[in-house]
Amino acid sequence: MDRRPIGMFDSGFGGLTVARAVIDLLPEEDLVYLGDTARYPYGARPIEQVREFSLEIGRFLVNTFDIKVLVVACNTATAAALEDLREVLQIPVVGVIEPGVRSVLGASDSGHVGVIGTVATMNSGAYQSAMLHADPLIDLTTCACPGFVEFVERGTTEGPQVEVLAERLLTPVIEAGIDTLLLGCTHYPFLARTISQVMGPAVLLVSSAEETAFALADDLAESVLAHPDQVRIGSHQFISSGDVRAFAAVGSRLLGPELVNAERWNPHAT
Repeated sequence: MDRRPIGMFDSGFGGLTVARAVIDLLPEEDLVYLGDTARYPYGARPIEQVREFSLEIGRFLVNTFDIKVLVVACNTATAAALEDLREVLQIPVVGVIEPGVRSVLGASDSGHVGVIGTVATMNSGAYQSAMLHADPLIDLTTCACPGFVEFVERGTTEGPQVEVLAERLLTPVIEAGIDTLLLGCTHYPFLARTISQVMGPAVLLVSSAEETAFALADDLAESVLAHPDQVRIGSHQFISSGDVRAFAAVGSRLLGPELVNAERWNPHAT
């Protein structure tokens, strides 16, 4: 049994969907969450640069907080750096792509599914590869949605502007006639109401957050890293590379009362 904290990171606020699921499922665990808001969005950056950022953050969380496991709560970073992080950090590293694939395949009745994500995630081919590996007969339609992350990072999750953008970007998956849509970016669940309205009632939306939390719980149990006190309430620490006041203000609306304040991290100082 291990009392060390769980580490988690995202380019900004999106990973808070995963943090929420982890806090709810594993309330006894301590959590350190880093939002790299000074360098978001990752989805528009080259994969090599995202890999560099991810390794930098992973090393920082290990060296500073002695984390026992790292959750890459960002689809773009998972696609860019999951295997590198596992090799370099030598602790369990959980990504969001494989749990998301399991969720969408389990939810679809027709086998005709869609995945939306950032430009970098879609261009990486990570979801396409994971889907085909899990089910070679899957009928998959993918679509990049630039602009969604920026709305969430500004704290704008509904409204006419979001709806107009969604109607334009989601046209390929609407026309494909899918029955299930995987939100392949951890920011997108915050836009779920608008996305659902645009897709229509016949399409089920799936987020990888809950499935990632279950995967984390399994990893902790299998590697004997779960916290020994199952009735305690864990501590939650939040760090931002950008404006900490803005991060706490927007983040608390998205996550809940656990995010009261945030600390500053300067990536150039590590």
